[in-house]
Amino acid sequence: MAQTVYQGTNEPSFRDSVDIMFNQAAERMDLPRGLAQKIRVCNSTYTVRFGVRLRGEIHTFTGYRSVHSEHMEPVKGGIRYALAVHQDEVEALAALMTYKCSLVEVPFGGSKGGLCIDPREWDAHELEQITRRFAYELIKRDLINPSQNVPAPDMGTGEREMAWIADQYARMHTTDIDSRACVTGKPRNSGGIAGRVEATGRGVQYALREFFRHPEDVKIANLSPGLGGKRVIIQGLGNVGYHAAKFLEEEDGCKIIGIIERDGAIYSESGLSVEAVRSHIGATGGVKDFPGAAYREDGPVLLEEECDILVPAALEGVINLANAHRIKAPLIIEAANGPVTAGANTILREKGCVIIPDLYANAGGVTVSYFEWVKNLSHIRFGRMQRREEESRQQILMDELERLTGKTVSEEFRQRFSRGADELNLVRSGLDDTMRVAYQAMREVWHARDDVPDLRIAGFVIAIDRVAQTYQAKGL
Repeated sequence: MAQTVYQGTNEPSFRDSVDIMFNQAAERMDLPRGLAQKIRVCNSTYTVRFGVRLRGEIHTFTGYRSVHSEHMEPVKGGIRYALAVHQDEVEALAALMTYKCSLVEVPFGGSKGGLCIDPREWDAHELEQITRRFAYELIKRDLINPSQNVPAPDMGTGEREMAWIADQYARMHTTDIDSRACVTGKPRNSGGIAGRVEATGRGVQYALREFFRHPEDVKIANLSPGLGGKRVIIQGLGNVGYHAAKFLEEEDGCKIIGIIERDGAIYSESGLSVEAVRSHIGATGGVKDFPGAAYREDGPVLLEEECDILVPAALEGVINLANAHRIKAPLIIEAANGPVTAGANTILREKGCVIIPDLYANAGGVTVSYFEWVKNLSHIRFGRMQRREEESRQQILMDELERLTGKTVSEEFRQRFSRGADELNLVRSGLDDTMRVAYQAMREVWHARDDVPDLRIAGFVIAIDRVAQTYQAKGL
């Protein structure tokens, strides 16, 4: 099997790195003999090789769908399109999905899928043919099913691909009234939910907001109070990185001083406009020649630049034994899956760096996917039945307040106070609550136990314990 070996080191693969972190948590727990092993191992991985006639010849593609844990069903996890996809990576990502869902109390087991393909090499019609055939191979084995296995977008996929998969499932299950729940991350007009595209980036923002609500934790990172004005470097301006950077800049007053992309990195101490950089990438294909910023061809070097918050939002293993000693950021939030290796995590912790781990930090996507799945099963959008009733009640309260006081409230306040919650408001509220509660659970374990040295181990301890309790309730 292919292994990820990080440049200049002999570090274990991504999958082994996840297992090391799991073991570090499990050895601090009193689990029954054999249960830790049962939780750690991946239950199954299906490999499919299928052919599609394209451009006058048959092209063969290889895809995977791993199921890590079925302690709860359906299992949940994205499908990524990338040439680097291999079984070890998919199994590691499936394991992280189990722990992630458990930590944020989303009632799914962990799964993950991948297709070895560069989506940029194929036009939209060709990608649709490939996606539908891949989906067909998984659907006929119940590896896509509303009650058993529910995919979502990941690297290289998005709303478009999810809509194709949902339609393929509906074609194969014409009488399944819940067919739209077979996949999440769909467009709004295909059963999607407001706020899903931004969800993972929004979750990163909410995670940072919650971190800065706890002065004790901020002090450990040796940072000043408040999120406003913090200097941020982002690696990867894809869906997750873009939304996280945009929200931090526009809503929290952070200064985005560095952005790392495929073709290099740009840096400006005075700050970069995320929207302007995004537009430049769309027009030119990269960050090179972005006006008003210094360009560095060796982009990953910018990971080592001084900043307050480092946000790796691209690939796994970008912070490893080869560069961990040179990382200067006092706070790292893992917007990507596995960007900090197990060895680098220890080095950074010993340096005093605080890491907000991936199994929590990027859980916004699966949280809102859960909301979408529930919406599809209930067949009604959130807020439809109660929004106007809320507005009517608030209006009555405002009118009575004005009558009793003899004063008139401002029109702006009236509109804000009397507005009922729509689907987007409710989704954001649910996501915010999820991220707050999960962080508070982690920090409680982190501060209460001397043998738990960081938030990552705390998160794993909580997640493993919840999975263990579920298995034990089943009689295992």
